Amino acid sequence: MAKRIMTADDSASVRQMVGFTLKQAGYSVVEAADGREALDAIAASPVDMLITDLNMPGLDGIELIREVRKDPQCRFIPIIMLTTESQEGKKKEGKSAGATGWIVKPFKPDQLLAVVKKVLG
Repeated sequence: MAKRIMTADDSASVRQMVGFTLKQAGYSVVEAADGREALDAIAASPVDMLITDLNMPGLDGIELIREVRKDPQCRFIPIIMLTTESQEGKKKEGKSAGATGWIVKPFKPDQLLAVVKKVLG
């Protein structure tokens, strides 16, 4: 059975590109336009991994990670930040919230897949 990956980003084009890349590699993809939508979708049907943007309306990526990590079912799922932010302070904040890794946009599909394969095993 294909691993389910949630991608949360307020940019439809980024969601489309990430989704296409992951689907081509055989993953099942669930998309959310913001952190609140992602949190609701994960609560309804758990995923194997979360890829989230940092800057989103409503619930940003850091807050989303904190909320996801509160759920015992999701405590250990890999969470990757996929964002234009590359500042060390933001990376540290993401790590302390529970992010597993960090990819800076724009990303190369091969780079994304390498990270996904590495953290999903």
